[in-house]
Amino acid sequence: MLRIYVSLSYFPVQQGLYDPRQERDACGVGFVAHIKGKKSHDMVSQGLQILENLTHRGAVGADPLAGDGAGILLQIPDAFLRTQCATHNIALPAAGSYGVGMLFLPRDAAGRAACEQIIADKIVAEGQQLLGWRDVPVNSVILGESVKLVEPVVRQVFVAQGKNCVDTDAFERKLFVIRKTAEHAIRNLPNEQGKGFYVPSLSARTIVYKGMLLADQVGKYYYDLQDASVVSALALVHQRFSTNTFPTWDLAHPFRMIAHNGEINTVRGNVNWMAARHAAMSSNLLGEDLEKLWPLIVSGQSDSACFDNALELLVAGGYSLPHAMMLLIPEAWAGNPLMDEERRAFYEYHAALMEPWDGPAAVAFTDGRMIGATLDRNGLRPARYLITDDDVVLLASEMGVLNIPQHKVVKKWRLQPGKMFLIDMEAGRIIDDAELKTQLATAKPYRQWVEQSRYFLADMPEVAAAKTMSVSLLDAQQAFGYSQEDLKFILAPMISAGEEATGSMGTDAALAVLSNKNRSFYDYFKQLFAQVTNPPIDPIREEIVMSLTSFIGPKPNLLGIDETNPPLRLEVHQPVLSNDDLA
Repeated sequence: MLRIYVSLSYFPVQQGLYDPRQERDACGVGFVAHIKGKKSHDMVSQGLQILENLTHRGAVGADPLAGDGAGILLQIPDAFLRTQCATHNIALPAAGSYGVGMLFLPRDAAGRAACEQIIADKIVAEGQQLLGWRDVPVNSVILGESVKLVEPVVRQVFVAQGKNCVDTDAFERKLFVIRKTAEHAIRNLPNEQGKGFYVPSLSARTIVYKGMLLADQVGKYYYDLQDASVVSALALVHQRFSTNTFPTWDLAHPFRMIAHNGEINTVRGNVNWMAARHAAMSSNLLGEDLEKLWPLIVSGQSDSACFDNALELLVAGGYSLPHAMMLLIPEAWAGNPLMDEERRAFYEYHAALMEPWDGPAAVAFTDGRMIGATLDRNGLRPARYLITDDDVVLLASEMGVLNIPQHKVVKKWRLQPGKMFLIDMEAGRIIDDAELKTQLATAKPYRQWVEQSRYFLADMPEVAAAKTMSVSLLDAQQAFGYSQEDLKFILAPMISAGEEATGSMGTDAALAVLSNKNRSFYDYFKQLFAQVTNPPIDPIREEIVMSLTSFIGPKPNLLGIDETNPPLRLEVHQPVLSNDDLA
């Protein structure tokens, strides 16, 4: 039986020209954080203020109170939750030894009970302890009528660390497994009992308040955020703008680890490759729990949600957060002659592990201990930051989101293409892009591993290919649909001078799939591109940011972070192989 895994959102089903896989968004993102990790309610208030000042980055429908989605990610407010749990006779263990889950649950009582029972069962099955539940107080009056129709019941679940977890990192991995196994089971409930179920966060370090809200509604909808005892050293916020998509509660940002402005154009290939690696993947840290996570990425999610799922897996598998981000969104390295050789070797080694999640994107990320942001290799999304004299850092998709006196600003700059900005609040400092990447690039002998496992196709012994074409060139061209126009105006300029074939903005030719005439093979393909930002890029004129390099050979274990003997790989510098190459 073919089973299609889909999310439990309120997207329409695939019909006509609509396909949920094409969901995209372009948004406003920002964060404020204290470098030394000092927690305060002011940080929460400033995060909400950033959100309100990003209102213009979102949109509304015919109902002016129906937004595309907004939210805020904070560190867990331990003192506040202890007070609240005490009123429910829930005794919380020490901070870091319990996790909090924010849950969107079905409005139907039977469906809600079924979801809660599955969550309780999965907590026990993974050796953890269910402490209790809390209804999250919300102000539904401010919602638009169309939003109220799909508003979920919002509850929190509290989970105590079990004896099978030696530290908070191990506990975080178990919470990840609990969430994924519960999601899989709820997705299979009969009669759509789980429709509307979603877990914004389940962590011992962070908590997410979000929804299908306007930017200025987040702090008003969730009464928790108005309490002065809700403190955090960071606040990551996001205002969603759905580009030709449907707003839903679950696709509002932030996700569990990221908030994202832009588009990931390669997401379909990334998701397919992640699924293809499933059989060859193993992890010393996750062990048998790894298999419970699959399917890791379900269909019907946005590109940002898919990216967040991949990042969660890498971090759970043992990668540090910045290492995982460099793996997913590498800077341009193949054609950059100024890059340090150790860093180039780092990227080349990891290129065989994971294809870039590419597209115009600014991504802010956090695990509750460090927070940062990175920009795509082309720098096609804005991100600016400033640092104040009282150790506060503000980063956003634009400046002016907080009113900070100029005399307090000690540095103001922008995030550059492919660069990373990182604050380690446990160390109490900002880690520079060069320092961070040098540290990671020299942590292991990546250059040695690359040199011992890499072979170039151009260096292989030449073997004459057998000429198998038994018809004339003209007959072959006609059989494969080549026309005089193709030869004169497309192929000839490309071959003789490396020039792009130029023509009109449109074409009156029938789509290849509907044409009555034989068409060339490539006419049946279409280009995936950014809906908002799509500058022309080609590997000849812009080789510094675009590479055609491909790898042939067995894929390494993505989670084999301790493996020291990478499999052999054949490296080719362009995707089209001739008969001589194949020989």
